[in-house]
Amino acid sequence: MSNVSSVNSSDVLSNYTLKAEQKEKSNELGQNEFLELMIAQMNNQSPLDPQDNAEFVAQLAQFSSVEGIEKLNNTADSMASQFRSTQALQASAMVGRDVLVPAEYAYKGAGGGVVGVAELPGATPNMVVSVFNQSNELVARVDMGQQVAGDVPFAWDGTNSKGETVPAGKYKVVAEAKYNGETEQLASYLAANVDSVSVGTSGSVVLNLADMGSVSIGDVKQIY
Repeated sequence: MSNVSSVNSSDVLSNYTLKAEQKEKSNELGQNEFLELMIAQMNNQSPLDPQDNAEFVAQLAQFSSVEGIEKLNNTADSMASQFRSTQALQASAMVGRDVLVPAEYAYKGAGGGVVGVAELPGATPNMVVSVFNQSNELVARVDMGQQVAGDVPFAWDGTNSKGETVPAGKYKVVAEAKYNGETEQLASYLAANVDSVSVGTSGSVVLNLADMGSVSIGDVKQIY
């Protein structure tokens, strides 16, 4: 019987793996290289010792898995990009409008006041909203009386306890409620005007608020 020359499949694997690693775009074995490797193994296998069917099927399954994962990643990237674009477009429509955001300070204009919402965890016999200036002096107190659990809107008209309009600027707003004879500070959201919208390198959308810094679009509770 004549001798049939054969090529060691491990040598073929090493050569093609080396080629794949030398590609600048990636250090991993890509889809095309994987297919070329399989074809090379088939062409160079020994007729006296052909590749096992089970091994061949396993390689095909691996190839399908690699291709499927790549398509899934591309689809996920595309969906994420579309979501960010949609989110940025929606955020741009907020420019010039007021939004409710979690904040401790609110900016009062020359002739206006401040509005907000307090989150009440349970019913209370008395809820109070206090307003302080930047010297931490009490400017006004809004008695809200008895309230049930939930989001409770409140408003300060921009005047002090004497009914005088206070100057424009930043004011600290504290909402509190009585529970079992004790006073508890409430989580509150204050209104702010959206000056502009920024999109970060990661695709995150940030709202730049007038005189109140910046917040993530995900922190917005309500749009006016």
